[in-house]
Amino acid sequence: MNDFVANAARSVFTVLIGLLIFLIGCSENTHKKALQSEKPDFEKQNKSKKKNFKPVNMVWIPGGTFNMGSKHGKPDELPVHKVTLDGFWINKTEVTNEQFAEFVNATKYLTLAEQKPNPLDFPGVPEGKLVPGAVVFEPPPGNPPLNNHRIWWTWKVGASWKHPNGPNDSIKGKDDHPVVNVCWFDAIEYSKWLTKKTGVKHRLPTEAEWEYAARGGSNEKKYIWGNELKPDGQCIANFWQGRFPNQNTTEDGYRMSSPVGQFASNGYGLYDMAGNVWEWCEDWYKNDYYEKSPKKNPKGPNTSFDPAEPNLAKRITRGGSFLCSELYCTGYRPSARMKTSPDTGLSHTGFRLVAEGSPPNK
Repeated sequence: MNDFVANAARSVFTVLIGLLIFLIGCSENTHKKALQSEKPDFEKQNKSKKKNFKPVNMVWIPGGTFNMGSKHGKPDELPVHKVTLDGFWINKTEVTNEQFAEFVNATKYLTLAEQKPNPLDFPGVPEGKLVPGAVVFEPPPGNPPLNNHRIWWTWKVGASWKHPNGPNDSIKGKDDHPVVNVCWFDAIEYSKWLTKKTGVKHRLPTEAEWEYAARGGSNEKKYIWGNELKPDGQCIANFWQGRFPNQNTTEDGYRMSSPVGQFASNGYGLYDMAGNVWEWCEDWYKNDYYEKSPKKNPKGPNTSFDPAEPNLAKRITRGGSFLCSELYCTGYRPSARMKTSPDTGLSHTGFRLVAEGSPPNK
């Protein structure tokens, strides 16, 4: 934290607002609001299935059983346990800027990053300093230690899905890149719109559905494509190469996000299930959930708990991003779990949806 403050390039305002928003766990009001948010009723959702569902940009994932978690990951990936899932449809790619723009144009929706923060969530902060923005990747110079992720994240006024890295950045020419700086609540609103538009229930995937789909039919492999990070020395996903967070060799061809579908698909025909951007899931995060997870169609815990930030309710994100590296994060492993406050938009986080339509005709 001292390093964050000591960086002279960052203003007092940035530090104050950035820490309050990024460390939103110190706000009891926000914690309660997040925990009280609507938890989907999956039984009711099933009633909205449509017999003649004609999916667009989706793949049917047949039901089955797999081993969820990893013996070679972090403690919250244990224990490895068998999970059985019903079949479901899932987007081939992450939702793109173009697709999200269609939603915004149709509904005039404003993402949370485009709205003025609620003063009740930030007691003591002058209302004039509560302005729209999001958290973006902006590392300090040199080779900072990797044990404090807040060093390379900055609250930036004017950052949003239209301006991923701040007001001077634009998505012009990036229609096919994944939309970012969308929080969990924004993704939920998009899914509601698509449900109404198609007549078929669309929602975020459960954590179990996401991992099952990401594995592509290959059970217990370290990576989606196998057990070697770079088969034959080739980068086959968009992640960080070089010394994180300042030296990116762009061996994979991209410094930040890439257009969706630029790398080979997995065994189910899904793209970017490793790297590019993190993806929101439906579930609350709980570090020990696997110890008592249901064996059939688990939908996550009813509440959230992260020992590292016990006052902050978090939702699951999966898949890693262009910022994940061998030295830090390794979130591109299919079993890797990440957790984020549902009201936080980040410049490396997007989403894809599942649909509860009927299976394809045999």
